[in-house]
Amino acid sequence: MRRKGAHEPADSPKLEVRKITKVFPGVIANKEIDLTLREGEILALLGENGAGKSTLMNIIYGLYQPTAGEIRVNGRSVEMHSPRDAIDLGIGMVHQHFQLVPVMNVVDNIMLGSESVNGVLLNRDSVAAQIQQLAERYNMPVDPNAVIEDLPVGIQQRVEILKALYRQADILILDEPTSVLTPQEIEGLFAVMELLRSQGKSIIFITHKLKEVLRIADRIAVLRRGEMVGEADPATVSQESLAAMMVGRTVILEVEKKRASVGEVVLQAREIQALNDLGEPALRAVSLDVRAAEIVGVAGVQGNGQTELVEVITGLRATSSGHVLINGRDMTNAPPRRITEEGAICHVPEDRYTYGMVDAYSVADNLVLNAYFKPPFSSGMTMNEQAIAQYAEELVARFDVRTPSVKTPGGSLSGGNQQKMVVAREFSRPIRLLIAAQPTRGIDVGSIEFIHSQIVAKRDEGVAVLLVSYELDEIMALSDRIAVMFHGQISAILPRDQATRASIGLLMAGVQ
Repeated sequence: MRRKGAHEPADSPKLEVRKITKVFPGVIANKEIDLTLREGEILALLGENGAGKSTLMNIIYGLYQPTAGEIRVNGRSVEMHSPRDAIDLGIGMVHQHFQLVPVMNVVDNIMLGSESVNGVLLNRDSVAAQIQQLAERYNMPVDPNAVIEDLPVGIQQRVEILKALYRQADILILDEPTSVLTPQEIEGLFAVMELLRSQGKSIIFITHKLKEVLRIADRIAVLRRGEMVGEADPATVSQESLAAMMVGRTVILEVEKKRASVGEVVLQAREIQALNDLGEPALRAVSLDVRAAEIVGVAGVQGNGQTELVEVITGLRATSSGHVLINGRDMTNAPPRRITEEGAICHVPEDRYTYGMVDAYSVADNLVLNAYFKPPFSSGMTMNEQAIAQYAEELVARFDVRTPSVKTPGGSLSGGNQQKMVVAREFSRPIRLLIAAQPTRGIDVGSIEFIHSQIVAKRDEGVAVLLVSYELDEIMALSDRIAVMFHGQISAILPRDQATRASIGLLMAGVQ
């Protein structure tokens, strides 16, 4: 719910979307959408994966042109053929995946594409002074000379917002801005958003986190299957009713989970040391056990070694020292197929598009990526297409993968359905260890409900589960024990009933 005394938005529309329709070949992504954003307002935009949110924002930001309809900015009808047109109209967008050059400093990133020059030289000192003024005005301190790759994620996000403000944006589109922040950093972002609102800026806030919507939004708009299905007042609406608007049915927001009845140790990581892709230390003597019938959640801000830990366990990255044992067998630096087969593990990778699927392959072929060489899917050098198709039809139905056909390329599915396709493949065979990295990243509440229930069901079947997530709510909801990673080390392991959001958030930030 909004804080008391929140700035009241002006009545005059800052941005109007009128009857916007966008048709791709065979798909109506947006259908006659009406949307209004007022001056000094935070408007939250909700919707399932594939509901049309990204398409609509890409139209407003000039990345797509609408098939039909009109956009008005400050009461004037406009046409935008590129992001440059949107920027010139005072529209800025902070993408979920930051559009920053890691090896460049803050000044160079902020003026990239709109360089300030003095003759033939870049006027860095003048830009740095403007950045300092903006940072002070909006309470976003940042060192203009700092190199981006040396900055924490929360500060990098500030740079993205400052970049939009430097270009004199009055309308800000924030796409999933809290997805990689600690709870303390989220509160800092909300303070900035409230300050921006109080100074007349207008914000479209896209998120899947319903608590955040109720906390910060002035008004909520909901898309479903490409159409606007309604608006809501955060002062009177609940998380449950918002989820139902998004999905079109009642959604269980927190899966029921009985107390764990743990068994023997399935996964043992002992004093693991490993380097990252740049040859720098990523894991520093990490030790961790996961037992049968328990979920161990690994919390931490992105970039603190979680990715490398999962890669070492699954055979995708070599460890420089230490040991990995699965079911009592030493699997240290073993090939991924041996770990998968002998260890009876399944792996839902954090980057489904790069590591979990082949976008050009059909849904059916993606569903047998780790079993295509076995009967009944192949015999010798010959693949049994009929058996593969039949198996795929069964999994698509059981895991609610929404696809026109099992012959459809996996890359053409929405993000949520791609994730369910990966989960369907990994969860549908006998396993003893489930490794789920970011299993619900970027997917809607309906898909989250389904995947969470599947993870808990596996635990209740006696499977050991290692859950790595940057979503603290997910860690808190599913875990039996919580391990917190900071700077390549496990700083603490807590039973779930002894962990609070505040204590975990401080550990994530390196505060012991």
